[in-house]
Amino acid sequence: MMSLLEINLANNHLYELAQNRTEGIGLLPKVEILDLSHNSLYNGMAEYFIKQAPALRYLSLADNSIIMISHKMFQGSPSLVEIDLQSNIIMEIEEGAFETLVNLSKLNLSMNSITCISDFNLRQLEILDLSKNSIETFHTAMSDDEYSLRRLDLSENKLLHFPVFPQVNKLVTLNLSKNLIQLTAESPHNKMDYMENEWLDASFHLFDQKQSRNKSSLYLSQLLYLDLSYNEIKSIPDEFFESMLSLHTLNLSKNCLQAFAVTYDSALISLTVLDLSYNALQNLFLDAGTLSSLKELYIQNNHLQALQFDIFSSLPSLRLLNLQSNNVSLCSMYSGLAKQRLAGEESGCVSFVDSPALQYLYLADNMLNILPAYTFYKTSLIVLDVSMNPGLKIEVKALSGLEKSLEYLYLHGNSLIELNIDLPCFSHLKHLNLSENQLNWLPKWSSDSPLEDLDLRNNRFSTLQNSNILALENSLKNLYLTGNPLNCCGNIWLSSMIQNKNVQIPNVEHLTCQYTQNFRYQEEMHIGNIRPEDCEKEDLKKINFLIILTFVLVLSVIIIGVGSFFCFRRQNFSHQFKA
Repeated sequence: MMSLLEINLANNHLYELAQNRTEGIGLLPKVEILDLSHNSLYNGMAEYFIKQAPALRYLSLADNSIIMISHKMFQGSPSLVEIDLQSNIIMEIEEGAFETLVNLSKLNLSMNSITCISDFNLRQLEILDLSKNSIETFHTAMSDDEYSLRRLDLSENKLLHFPVFPQVNKLVTLNLSKNLIQLTAESPHNKMDYMENEWLDASFHLFDQKQSRNKSSLYLSQLLYLDLSYNEIKSIPDEFFESMLSLHTLNLSKNCLQAFAVTYDSALISLTVLDLSYNALQNLFLDAGTLSSLKELYIQNNHLQALQFDIFSSLPSLRLLNLQSNNVSLCSMYSGLAKQRLAGEESGCVSFVDSPALQYLYLADNMLNILPAYTFYKTSLIVLDVSMNPGLKIEVKALSGLEKSLEYLYLHGNSLIELNIDLPCFSHLKHLNLSENQLNWLPKWSSDSPLEDLDLRNNRFSTLQNSNILALENSLKNLYLTGNPLNCCGNIWLSSMIQNKNVQIPNVEHLTCQYTQNFRYQEEMHIGNIRPEDCEKEDLKKINFLIILTFVLVLSVIIIGVGSFFCFRRQNFSHQFKA
């Protein structure tokens, strides 16, 4: 034991040793890593094993039954750098429990029963995980001391207000998702309405108790990541972001926001990712020139309808835009070039003309009626999703300009009768989804197409022979065909593709076709059971039938003609005889 560096005692019954006061591990002069997780240890038992571990740096007490952390619990392990206490039943931490651990940088207290963090004073900590507790408040006393905390996870708690942080801090990542936070004007960060004596009665103390009220919380100049998703935020105070000049990612998804605005004086100058999805947004206003660094904007599943004409084309760095499940309409190229809506266009339409940085655009489920010609002029999209817009009309040249860039095209669920897109001209297209439409024709593909996935499910295709899909065999990886009234002899090429196994055809065992035999009835067959010779025989029968039919028709015409001629001659002869 004297020379060991690491000891793993996880998943044992160490609680029995502590109960019976059996001689413990003893002196651990060199041990740096000790795992005591899953041992049913409870109050006072952990000290029994770490009371003589001066070199211990990492300690895991996860998945035990500890209810309280005493002030002397870690006195025998003063060199601790990381402590894992997740999945216990911790409800109380005595004052001074962690303060003496000057090297402590990472503390995991997730999945416990902590209800309050008052007078937080662990200046040495860099990473603190308090997720999945029942915390209602997180509060630090006003101080000019520097705190080292860089990552704080308070997700899945019961926070009612935004936490209060020390004035001098290094916080970079803050996760507050799945709480009950409301950022109202009277209750956010600078008007704490908690009485001083409430902190004195709190059950969880990480700081020497002071009867003082916090006046400030938003000292977050180094914050890069802020997650406020799954809360109850209805509005955001104007000054809320004023200290967050470095903020890189902001997640406000799944709240109750009805409006969001970024004005000229906004502090969000470094923002690159903004997630406002799954709110109740009806209004979105972005001043031109703001959010110049924004690369990804998620605003799907809102109630957006009437937007600024150039709201997206004025974001110079925007690469990804998810507008799915709203109610927007698209302006034409001509209004885009004119930089204003033209007469006759819908009042709330938006332009995607001349957005050179935009590469990923999701417009599914927007009740789009029309995709105008040159909609994406001078916009080099890689991914375009305009699916789930029943009744959508695609004008000729609607996707003109995307031939050299588009790789993913999603048009499923639009009830399309005609496509109006010359697909083989898209020289980089790899994934094409045309399922859930009413199409019965595809253009002819060439062998140099890079297409890898082709989804034609639930359309009206009977024969695809003329589309030359077999020419795609070198590049095609997945072909979806179920739900079409396929004709067996019109798709002989499929048998070859199934046998070669170069292309995956999902649910091929359920893929059937209609085989017409002897002109009498149609038989449903598995597509793989069709033999070319069967179709050749049927074709020969058809040819013979046509020859016979033609002969009969010609003979009938001749007989009718001869009969008519003799009838005419007879009538003429009778007329002359009477005369």
